[in-house]
Amino acid sequence: MSKTAYIDTKTLTRGDKSVTVQLYARNGAIGVTEVRDGELEFIELRRVRTNRIADKGAFRWYNDYALPESHGGGTVSVRLHGDKSDRARRLNRTENVRPIPPGDPDFQRLFRIRNDAESINRGIEDSLYIGRAHSVGSKRQLLNLLGYALMVNGIATLHHRRRLEQPPTDLAA
Repeated sequence: MSKTAYIDTKTLTRGDKSVTVQLYARNGAIGVTEVRDGELEFIELRRVRTNRIADKGAFRWYNDYALPESHGGGTVSVRLHGDKSDRARRLNRTENVRPIPPGDPDFQRLFRIRNDAESINRGIEDSLYIGRAHSVGSKRQLLNLLGYALMVNGIATLHHRRRLEQPPTDLAA
């Protein structure tokens, strides 16, 4: 059985009335609960968008979710980072809420490239002297990253061409 965690209670205004929605997380997805056939059922909400809001020079990430009509319809915004209230109730929000959970339509497309992205990131980190950037400033660091990408692609192209030039070895002989 999957772990379900209470995340937040939101009070939303829908027309001339207020609707209170309790949000839960299961397997990284945000959802609501409804009683169906005498059983409490978790209903995963559809992610509408992921956005960030500037706050005192830092950025805070949020997901907007479509609510079912039984909960007032419209959308609800959920923050993806923890805060003081989460720490007070010992909720690790980043452990329970994923920006793009496994049930999301974008998950498979993004998850396929995750290992490549992590491998490239590891290669970049390994090239840093004592873990420090090679340059100062975002434009210079971007130039370094582009140069690194060109170098990696050049080496991969060289190896590919060399492999094409070599005749296959006959293992049966």
